[in-house]
Amino acid sequence: MTAIIRTEHLHRVYHLGGEDVHAVNDVSLEVPAGHMTAVVGRSGSGKTTFINLVSGLDRPTQGKIWFEDTRLDTMNEKARRHLRRDHIGFVFQSFGLLPLLNASENVAVPLRMRYTDPHKRKARVREALHRVGLAERMHHRPYELSGGEQQRVAIARALASQPRIIIADEPTGQLDTHTGQSIIDLLRQLVEEQGITALVITHDPKVMRAADLIHEMRDGCLLGSRWN
Repeated sequence: MTAIIRTEHLHRVYHLGGEDVHAVNDVSLEVPAGHMTAVVGRSGSGKTTFINLVSGLDRPTQGKIWFEDTRLDTMNEKARRHLRRDHIGFVFQSFGLLPLLNASENVAVPLRMRYTDPHKRKARVREALHRVGLAERMHHRPYELSGGEQQRVAIARALASQPRIIIADEPTGQLDTHTGQSIIDLLRQLVEEQGITALVITHDPKVMRAADLIHEMRDGCLLGSRWN
């Protein structure tokens, strides 16, 4: 099975108040392509630090990270920025939408950053919104959308760049149970029907049940991994 992300003896140490804090401590794991992987654990377990490392937002203190066949931890900042722009789609707990832009314009933001041809950009935006079931809401601004609809716009924004992987940080954290389940179902559908790889950081049991592979962290360490 091909791994899109792989880490080997990954460490991230912060120096705070004269002490060393091991936010990520000797973590070796794989994120298989074409599957939904969940990294789970309580607050403070190291999940967010881990996701910052494997997406190139932060550098490890020690250890190796591969993005497909490329060593991410040895890249310079420009190369890591290009990797995020071209190959990773992000979905955040707080949606991260720009309030003055409508749904279509929000989805188009990463494509504008890549200088995508306007005709291709328009087609990709329309396709992405259609894929998440919001084709009829493309001209609505965030305040005119429900929380679940805003998260769907965020997923469409991630999809529009045609990334190799979608990384979602607590995507159901601000949603009620029913709406959260609809977002989980959407991610599951994208994995099964589109072959997209999803890496989800969560403490939501419903996400864990939907994931193919679960990595559990505690106090910066990997406790174990299991397939559903």
